[in-house]
Amino acid sequence: MMISTKGRYAIRVMLDLAEHNTSDYIRLKDISARQGISQKYLESITATLSKSGLIDGAHGKGGGYRLKRSPEQYTIGEILRLMEGPLAPVACLGCEVNTCENKASCRTLPMWEKLYKMVNDFFDDITIADLAKEGADDGFFGACL
Repeated sequence: MMISTKGRYAIRVMLDLAEHNTSDYIRLKDISARQGISQKYLESITATLSKSGLIDGAHGKGGGYRLKRSPEQYTIGEILRLMEGPLAPVACLGCEVNTCENKASCRTLPMWEKLYKMVNDFFDDITIADLAKEGADDGFFGACL
């Protein structure tokens, strides 16, 4: 499994919004400058985050983006699945229903299912608030995203 720049940058946007979490909207220009990500690329990421209801966007003077929920209520798993799709290690687990013709006899399927569960559990146990706290403490989850 390889997380794309879109997935990584979406986490960075959400983290930036959490770290500057006020009732005010945060301009995309400011996020772009702080994160070192082009504004054009961030527009597509924030559009997806906004359409899915994770963030609130406003246009015009005083516009920008802000979180719709508290940072503790956003999991990394939720964000990654939105941007990347299922975090499945093999194609047959990427669908809601495994329709693989070899499913009944596949001796490796239990291994892939266990890995899939571990990956989802791992990312679902980390919130944006955790990253904000860890980053401030220079912890495990530094700024490598």
